[in-house]
Amino acid sequence: MNRIEKALMHALFTHLHHNTDKAIDFKAIDALNKKVEKLFPKAVLVGPGDDAAAFKFPGAQGAFVGKMESHCSPCVPRPYDAAATGAGGAMRDVVAMGARPLFLMNFIGTRPLEDKVLVGPCGFTGKCTCGECVEMTSGERVNLMVKGLRDMCRAMDVFIVGGGFSTSFSDIVPATVVAVFGKLVTARPLTKPAKSAGDQIILIGKTGSDGNDTLYRGGLVGEMKPDRARFKVERAVMEASLAAFHSGKIKACSDLGAAGIGAAVCESARYGGFGAQVDLAKAPVWEKSLTPEEIMICETQARMVLQVAKKDVEAVLKAVRAKKVRAEVIGQINRDDKQVFEYNGKTVAEIPNAPTQAQLKELVSG
Repeated sequence: MNRIEKALMHALFTHLHHNTDKAIDFKAIDALNKKVEKLFPKAVLVGPGDDAAAFKFPGAQGAFVGKMESHCSPCVPRPYDAAATGAGGAMRDVVAMGARPLFLMNFIGTRPLEDKVLVGPCGFTGKCTCGECVEMTSGERVNLMVKGLRDMCRAMDVFIVGGGFSTSFSDIVPATVVAVFGKLVTARPLTKPAKSAGDQIILIGKTGSDGNDTLYRGGLVGEMKPDRARFKVERAVMEASLAAFHSGKIKACSDLGAAGIGAAVCESARYGGFGAQVDLAKAPVWEKSLTPEEIMICETQARMVLQVAKKDVEAVLKAVRAKKVRAEVIGQINRDDKQVFEYNGKTVAEIPNAPTQAQLKELVSG
């Protein structure tokens, strides 16, 4: 593995987990759901394993989508943006299933409110050496997080309907956890797994250098740049995605979160039993100076990946671009057992669907 492959594979099989060590007993969850289904038949449309869950309330019309999301470490250097992007990410997961988000609940955990904390790039060390950090109380930091949640909900026209709050006397990282619920607007839920070889991969939205957590953990960049909240762009991408969905041409969909384009493409292809070929040079970017690994792995907000049959590409691109949002074909699904990412004709990374035990051991050992 080269360093870029190792960083992405660490995100896929360790950070994002993918249950490679069987830590979560999904068989027990499945057994529980089958038991409850006897009382409420066909209530669950999409269960554990996708971007979000889709379900029906017995006796209610239509279907609903729900998602839970957490943001922890980014709340140290940039609490306002971290809370906002945590909410925005959960909303995109709901959108990716074919729903419009409507309601949000949140939980915030932090240190005692009167404790002094350091907010900024040096927040993890407790001592500012960059000259950019600000000292404040834990309570003031919490208020920044609440404002971030509120402003994202305002931008997306989503209600805040409740939540919770807790303090701890341990030196914990501040955390915000959100649950978002929406109403399905497509005929049936959209799902993440790739459906057919030859389908085209369309990226909606532009990539920047922010959200480089995976690259930072992999030692590929010297400074962690948390995601920046892009409120107007987030709303525009949601409306553009919903417009694309109304075309009826979308075969698979996923939002872009942790590990960016790399994770979204790898997860979709792997879950569907396919491979993929991606040309990173075709991805729209906010900054022309981005490196191939930044384009592949950065977690810039307000982006979605769609998969459509080749014959339907122009219709979908037209629907998205009508909302004044950038969208480009960046690759296609194939019958391989790996995902290949290229930039200007050179291979940047090859990610296998089934890593060997030796590779997994290397990821865990660092």
